Amino acid sequence: MDSDRLRVEFMDTVYEAASRDDVDYYVDLATTVEGPVLELGCGTGRIYLELLEASVDADGIDLSADSLAALREKAEQRGLEPSVWQANMAEFIVDKEYALVTCPFNAVQELTTIEQQQALFESVYDALAPGGKFVFDTFVPNFAYITDMWGEWQQRTIEFRNEPVEFHTCSRIVDEVTQEYVSEKKAITQDGEELFSFQGRATLLPYRELELLARSSPFESWKVTGDYTDESLTNEHSAQVWTLIRT
Repeated sequence: MDSDRLRVEFMDTVYEAASRDDVDYYVDLATTVEGPVLELGCGTGRIYLELLEASVDADGIDLSADSLAALREKAEQRGLEPSVWQANMAEFIVDKEYALVTCPFNAVQELTTIEQQQALFESVYDALAPGGKFVFDTFVPNFAYITDMWGEWQQRTIEFRNEPVEFHTCSRIVDEVTQEYVSEKKAITQDGEELFSFQGRATLLPYRELELLARSSPFESWKVTGDYTDESLTNEHSAQVWTLIRT
């Protein structure tokens, strides 16, 4: 198995072991709308497959062919029939109208230019039926944590294929003006073999920047809540959840 497939499988193990409230939130949301649902950045199906289990009429797109291959394998094992394809969420085109489009797990932050971000909002707007919603989340930048922890390698042990593997991560700001950062990850076996290493570039996307994007988008109205609840966003929350509505 090549390093890309190993990375996908390993990161799947990491994410499945994490305790997050977003799965139940997006599943509950998808089961309340009348019409099909589209998940952007569906990855290996951490949320998407739960939508299918809940009998949601759901499609998904992702840029990674390896992630989609893993999703299809897991779907087959669970007796599910996915409708997913490879596409760039900043410039996708669909042939149906969706009641709900979602983009979970900070995926919007991977679009690092204003042109990409605006293209995303426009593509989603065009994909939605009248009254449809676009719901996505990003993390609230915790600058105390960033100051203390970013720039230093963090390490933990992950059980992978019945063997302990050392998982190393490091995030660092690479452009203070644009608030872009790089997140590096690598996995090393007990024998010192590197299974994979990769890095991804993203942007912090604080509230005011997202508000400006919403104001410049075709969407007519929006609201923001914290931590996958109905609570208004405050400093106590670690995730901001945006709901943009096509009226």
